Amino acid sequence: MQSHYFDHNATTPVSLEVREAMAEALSNVWGNASSVHRFGQAARQRLEASRRQLAALLSCQPKEVVFTSGGTEADNLAVLGAVRASRRERRHVVTTTIEHPAVLNACSQLEREGVEVTCVEVDGGCRVDPDSVRRALRPHTVLVSVMHANNETGVVQPVGEIARIAREAGALMHCDGVQAAGKLAVDVEALGVDLYSISGHKFYAPKGLGALFVRQGTKIEPLFHGGHHERDYRPGTENVPGAIALGRAAQWAAENLASEAARLVELRDQLERGLLARIPDAGVNGGGAARTPNTANLWFDGIDSEPLLIGLDLRGFAVSSGAACSSGATEPSHVLTAMGLSKERAKSSLRFSLGRSNTSSQVEELIEAVGQAVAHLRRLSPAYAHA
Repeated sequence: MQSHYFDHNATTPVSLEVREAMAEALSNVWGNASSVHRFGQAARQRLEASRRQLAALLSCQPKEVVFTSGGTEADNLAVLGAVRASRRERRHVVTTTIEHPAVLNACSQLEREGVEVTCVEVDGGCRVDPDSVRRALRPHTVLVSVMHANNETGVVQPVGEIARIAREAGALMHCDGVQAAGKLAVDVEALGVDLYSISGHKFYAPKGLGALFVRQGTKIEPLFHGGHHERDYRPGTENVPGAIALGRAAQWAAENLASEAARLVELRDQLERGLLARIPDAGVNGGGAARTPNTANLWFDGIDSEPLLIGLDLRGFAVSSGAACSSGATEPSHVLTAMGLSKERAKSSLRFSLGRSNTSSQVEELIEAVGQAVAHLRRLSPAYAHA
């Protein structure tokens, strides 16, 4: 049976060009980038070339890019590091109810350290109202953290407007860009953010690679303590082959962003139109808002998403019932319930996230498979009486 992958928001396969770049680096660029001899200097040159590739993707200066082990570390370094670096006697953070656990749990840690945290609600379209952020600000607010694009619905937040509000209040602005980088055009200068997190495995680089944009002059405390690597923000011998892989993925994304985004929008819209035409009592979560081009999240009344996910897997389709980091959770998605969905509707929702390998014919096959699986589960469901 042929399998088709529709879970690119969870992770992406490592692309051919990235594999080739990393294989070459593992063979030839094994020096310590801090060493002064030719092997070390060759590694340093390649590391800085990769930093320039990431800077081009984010429209920032190369010296403002800090390599990390992934999005979670980047988020933690931004949130914990920025707040801990503040010398104010009282400190307050504003975030939202739909953030990734890497941000929400970092904020929970800050609360244990005596920091006040306010989580702003979203509307039914999964959108943060900038005025809600403005109302949540306090005289001692030191950080605002709002994601660029939601991992479950793909809804894009008005980050630029929120960043202006934060700046006017004298607070730093962090943006979790893990689901945006490589899918949307990202210009951290235009957005006005001070900190921006990305993760390589969301745009065809290996897992365990990420970066944090730190605007020049922004003060953050490191999470780790050691040598003077990465501008003293992230000690430890740099993973040069990993950085080369991440840089190559960023280069491909920057060069192909517009064409690939347009292609994915067509496939996403094809998928949503086909599912809604075939399946009654269904709808798109966040469908009326601006979204990343590859993400569709739909609810199907009268069923539970877990058996639907399993049924699709048996038919050869990999999809998701929510964030991969929450797999196995018995509670419904915190994102969908924050949007106002009932527990039942939230648990009847599936996320489809498309990528480079997907085609129009695969989408048609997926529509057919979802239609058959939903019809089968509804026949078995006492909760569904609309047939």
